[in-house]
Amino acid sequence: MKKIVSTSDAPAAIGPYSQGVRVGSTVYYSGQIPLDPKTGQLVSGGIDAQTRRVLENITGLLKAEGLSFDNIVKTTIFLADIGDFQAVNEIYGSYFKQAPPARSTIQAGALPKGARIEIEVIAVADSGGSSGEVAADTSG
Repeated sequence: MKKIVSTSDAPAAIGPYSQGVRVGSTVYYSGQIPLDPKTGQLVSGGIDAQTRRVLENITGLLKAEGLSFDNIVKTTIFLADIGDFQAVNEIYGSYFKQAPPARSTIQAGALPKGARIEIEVIAVADSGGSSGEVAADTSG
């Protein structure tokens, strides 16, 4: 059974989609662009300001389900210009204190509303019995 995730701490959906959908302990969040949740407008400033706004939007979505960045297992970053990769990477890294998630980063032809960045995430609400250890190849 799926549960729709909705919060005023992130921008409202601007199309026929949900901010997030929870199925069991997994939460799939729609891509976030740098919209101010209060105004619905794209934030001013360069890639630094846009990246921070996107990550703060993600913070709001996570909080709606009682989660944090530690619960994120996969991210996909879409950039209008792959030349922004280094700046985005530095800011992105500051939100993941330990054990960062799997990630893909791609340059997109264009993003909604002229945004320079969009990030989508998948989070897991419980550890699923994981000990937090890193898997290792023990095949010899």
